[in-house]
Amino acid sequence: MKFLLGLLAAGKLGKVLLTGGTMLLSMVTYSFIFGWPYAVGFVLLILFHEMGHYVAARQRGLDVGAPTFIPFVGAWIQLKDQPMNVETEAYVGFAGPVAGTAAAMACYYLGREQESQLLLALAYSGCMLNLFNLIPLSPLDGGRITAIISPKVWLLGIPLLGALFLYNPSPMLILIAFFAYPQIKQALWPDKHNLQPEGYYEASMNDRVNYGVLYLGLVGFLAVMTYQLHLQLG
Repeated sequence: MKFLLGLLAAGKLGKVLLTGGTMLLSMVTYSFIFGWPYAVGFVLLILFHEMGHYVAARQRGLDVGAPTFIPFVGAWIQLKDQPMNVETEAYVGFAGPVAGTAAAMACYYLGREQESQLLLALAYSGCMLNLFNLIPLSPLDGGRITAIISPKVWLLGIPLLGALFLYNPSPMLILIAFFAYPQIKQALWPDKHNLQPEGYYEASMNDRVNYGVLYLGLVGFLAVMTYQLHLQLG
């Protein structure tokens, strides 16, 4: 029994070390470019975003791993139990940008009170990060949220991702397009033999409307805040 308890404790410790170690690695990497204060704040903003997903997944009874960070890629949580319906997927997907936006707004209000350019810069980065994540393409959060409206919405993400790539060519955008391809293919040519459970995309009209309104509201709010902060920071 003691041996089993020891293994359990070691497993939990391993998760903490993995999250803490990858967070520290990201902070060190970003610090070489942006300096320590910004690097620490930026990684903490990502942590708040991922913890939103984590808490929401646990609320829905899903087995989920602690966040793992990769410099210049971001972070993710591993869902060991996949959602059994699209409403649960949308709920978990929406929680990340909501938590991330709340953290960015905390930086914004503190930055205004203390007249801190660092905090305002972090608020800008947080708004931009969460706005980018709301592009309606899976594996981004926007793709997971808009799936409850209709998988066809994913098609709107294609020109958005293409425009971003033309504006700022990045390997990250190519990677997102690579992972998004199966979902786009499914939206264009639905396959009844896909891996999702039968009835996965069934949802009430009330849920579709509610998530659609919340999604558009958050996109609009983040777009306005990003623009305003861009003007303030010059």
